[in-house]
Amino acid sequence: MFSKTRVTENRPQQNAAQPLSEAGAPVPERAPEPSVAATAPAAPRQRSAPSILSPDLTVTGNIATQGDIQVEGTVEGDIRAHQLTVGETATIKGEIVADDVVVHGRVIGRVRGLKVRLSASARVEGDIIHKTIAIESGAHFEGSVQRQEDPLANGATKKLAPPAGA
Repeated sequence: MFSKTRVTENRPQQNAAQPLSEAGAPVPERAPEPSVAATAPAAPRQRSAPSILSPDLTVTGNIATQGDIQVEGTVEGDIRAHQLTVGETATIKGEIVADDVVVHGRVIGRVRGLKVRLSASARVEGDIIHKTIAIESGAHFEGSVQRQEDPLANGATKKLAPPAGA
């Protein structure tokens, strides 16, 4: 048989005027709804698992999130995220803007990130604007690399002045 444990040992005695449920147990009082002005500021959002775009998925259009994305399929559009992982089966045709970018697959377009890493299986055709970069042996890269203190800032990248003798 089942036994019922006492969970009310440290609580004060129930008021006799308190309503009872159908089983005869006291109905707990509901806490008053907090007013909007009394609520505390929102706590920082905790990171959850990344959103995953599967290999059989094709997205046409831009993607923007403050979270993490792992792309295994095809994206024809720009992506803005906190952390972006381009899987080995992925192809992205558009601009990537993220704090952390890890490329294992193919990217055709500009990559802007605080930390950019191209793995040995990466294929990148486009410019990379970064704060820190790592390129593994075996990665294919066609384009220019430019270091900026804040690569995520909006606006066009600065063009270098032509040589003085030209």
